Amino acid sequence: MAISTVELAVPARKTIALVAHDNMKEELLEWVGAHREELAKHALIGTGTTGGLVAEKIGLPVERLRSGPLGGDQQIGGRISEGEVDVLLFFWDPLEPQPHDPDIKALLRIAVVWNIPVACNRASADFIMSSPFMSTDYVRRVPSHIR
Repeated sequence: MAISTVELAVPARKTIALVAHDNMKEELLEWVGAHREELAKHALIGTGTTGGLVAEKIGLPVERLRSGPLGGDQQIGGRISEGEVDVLLFFWDPLEPQPHDPDIKALLRIAVVWNIPVACNRASADFIMSSPFMSTDYVRRVPSHIR
């Protein structure tokens, strides 16, 4: 069954969600530092520890939600489904088992369902940030609420 879609206007100033597993936090911090000037043009939200580290070490304002294992992943997923997140940068560690793995899979699933760009590592984050769509308005297709 095909899901009907509608178009959602995404402004030039995006809301970017930042998430990183413990073993990937330093990698994300390095990446954010390298892209600080561009990221400063957007609104940032993050899971608790990740958001706090970005604010403290890089000096960018980040709306901090709960820690990932304590519901932060689900909070970001909720915001995605409400159309309040435009890009997900989730530096996850594929080699380390995570106790909240179902939450992680749910977050990635909801990002795909709601058709937002997702970066899971530095290379994919570089590609997303270098896209001309990051600094312009964009129209994306999202699931319709009509059944």
